Amino acid sequence: IPFPMNMNSNSWNLRQLFGLFDQNQDGMIDVQDIVAVCSSPNAPLVDQATLRGIKYVVENNNEACHQPLAFSEFASLLDRHSIMTSDIKSEHLGKIIDIVATHTLSVPSSTKDSYWLNIVASDTMKHLVAGGVAGAVSRTVVSPMERMKILFQVQGPNMPAYTGVWSTLTRMWKEEGFKGFMRGNGTNVIRMIPYSASQFAAYEQFKTMLMKKGNTELDTPSRLLAGALAGTVSVACTYPLDLVRTRLSIQSATLVPTANTRLPGIRDTIKLIHATEGGLRGLYRGLWPTTLGVAPYVALNFQCYEVLKDYMIPVDSNHGNIRKLFCGALAGSIAQTIIYPLDVLRRRFQVSGMNTMDYKYNGTWHALTTMAKKEGFKSLYRGLLPNYLKVAPAMGVTFYSYELCKEFMHAK
Repeated sequence: IPFPMNMNSNSWNLRQLFGLFDQNQDGMIDVQDIVAVCSSPNAPLVDQATLRGIKYVVENNNEACHQPLAFSEFASLLDRHSIMTSDIKSEHLGKIIDIVATHTLSVPSSTKDSYWLNIVASDTMKHLVAGGVAGAVSRTVVSPMERMKILFQVQGPNMPAYTGVWSTLTRMWKEEGFKGFMRGNGTNVIRMIPYSASQFAAYEQFKTMLMKKGNTELDTPSRLLAGALAGTVSVACTYPLDLVRTRLSIQSATLVPTANTRLPGIRDTIKLIHATEGGLRGLYRGLWPTTLGVAPYVALNFQCYEVLKDYMIPVDSNHGNIRKLFCGALAGSIAQTIIYPLDVLRRRFQVSGMNTMDYKYNGTWHALTTMAKKEGFKSLYRGLLPNYLKVAPAMGVTFYSYELCKEFMHAK
C-alpha cells in the first residue's frame, strides 16, 4: 500500500494508519512491513539512526530483534508517546515511523547505537589502536639512537663528522643535553602513531584479503605482498611528517651551522619547506626511494617475525613475551640490513633541499652512483651500527606492544 501522493492534505484515524503500516495485511506490523513502509516512494523522511537499525536487523536476519505489533499494542504505543490517535496528521508520520520501527526492531539503546559500537569494537579499530600504541612506545624508547643514525646518514664528505657511537652520544649530551637525545622525537611520535597504526591495520586487512579459503596462514609470497602493501599505505599516509622529523633532527646539530637563533618547530618547518622548496612537492621529496625502501622492509619484517614466532614460540610456551621481544628484534635487524642503503638515500633526499647541505641529487640512481664514487661504498651503510642499536629494541618493543594490546582488547 503506497503512501498518498499529497500527504499534506491527509489525516488518518488509528485504524487507517494501522492499515497503512500493515503492508502485507496480516494483522501485524512486522519487520517486512517496516521495510516496505520506508521503501515507499512517497514515505516521509526517516531518522538515519532508525534506517541503520532496520538495515542491521535485516542484514543480520536477527529474529530476536523482531517484535511484531498487533493493533492494540500499536494504539498503546502511540498513546505512550503522546500521539493524538483521533486525528493523526501528515506531519506526524515521520515521528510515528521512527516510534514503530524503534519498537518493532528493538532499535532504541542497543541496535540504534550498534552501528557505531560495531565500528569502535571492530578488529580493524583494535588493530589501529594497538599499532599506534606500539609505534609511540617503541620510538620514544630508542629516540637517541634514531637521531644519531640520522646524523651519520646525512653528513656529506665535506661536513664536520660525527664518528663513533659513544663519542656522538657524548657530543649530543654536551652540546644539547637531554633535549638533544629527544630532538625530533615529538614529530617522530606524531608520525609513528598513524604510521604504525595504518601499517599494522593494513597488514591485517591485506592478510584477510589474500588468505585462501580454508587456510589459517598465508604462504610466503602472499605474506610478503601483504607486508609490502601495508608499508606503502603507511608511507603514503605519513611521509611529510617523516621529512619534517629528519629536518628537526639535524637542525640543532653542529652538522648544520646556526647563529644561536630559535629553532623552528613542526609547524614552522612545514611552512618553510612548503614556501621555499616547491610547495606540496617539497613535502614529498624522497617519496620514491622511501617507498622502495619501506615496502620491502615491512614485507621482510612481517615475514621474518611470523616465521621466527612460529619456530620459537610453541603454543603452550610460558616464555612467549621474552621470545616475542627477541623475534621482533631479530626480524627488524634482518630486514634493515637488506634495505639499509635505500634508507640512507631517503635521508639524503629529505635534507638535500637545505642550503647547508653540500650535495644535490637528480634521482635515485644518480644518488647511488655519486655517493659510491665520492664517498665510497661504505657511505651506503653509514650509521648501520647505531641503526642496529635502534632497530633491534624498537622492533622488539613494537611487536611485543602490538601483541600485548591485541590480547588486552581481545582482537583477532
